[in-house]
Amino acid sequence: MSVRVIFADDALIVVDKPAGLLSVPGRGSDKHDCVAARMQALHPDALVVHRLDMATSGLMLMARGAEAQRRLSVAFAQRAVHKRYVAEVHGALTAEAGKIDLPLGADWPNRPRQQVDRERGRPSLTRYRVLSIDAARQRSRLSLEPVTGRSHQVRVHLQAIGHPIVGDALYGAADERLMLHASELRLAHPFGGQGLHLRSDPPF
Repeated sequence: MSVRVIFADDALIVVDKPAGLLSVPGRGSDKHDCVAARMQALHPDALVVHRLDMATSGLMLMARGAEAQRRLSVAFAQRAVHKRYVAEVHGALTAEAGKIDLPLGADWPNRPRQQVDRERGRPSLTRYRVLSIDAARQRSRLSLEPVTGRSHQVRVHLQAIGHPIVGDALYGAADERLMLHASELRLAHPFGGQGLHLRSDPPF
């Protein structure tokens, strides 16, 4: 699995992560290969800013050095980094666009699963827009904007409204790869402030 560099300078790196590759090392000697390790082999100062689930493909951001990491992490915390995903989900959505506003929390007996938790969950908001509907296969292609950044947010939100992502082993059925791709990142450069808009076409 190759990792394609979309953008790189002295402050940050944006890569296109393939599905099936870890973002950071996992537990065990067989889980050392990951985006972070590969980038650090090329750029020893590369540091993780955010991560994608192993099954998710698409754009992932890394910082060059501690100060760039701090500034980019602050931008994420302040919701100044805008992410957009493309997903293929089961079923035909009736609305052309909408939002999913459901609080999320850990499903402790079934970790790493998350769940809708109306009592103790953290506020979570996902906006969506229907790109196309395949009536014959009963699938919809969506553009998704997670306004908040909870773990598994997009996956849990779509499952909660009855449209799980195709290939989702945790929240649906793993009949094929997870059809979720981080397709766009928009942010201000941590040094200088110029706007960056990175794109990656879904491989499905």
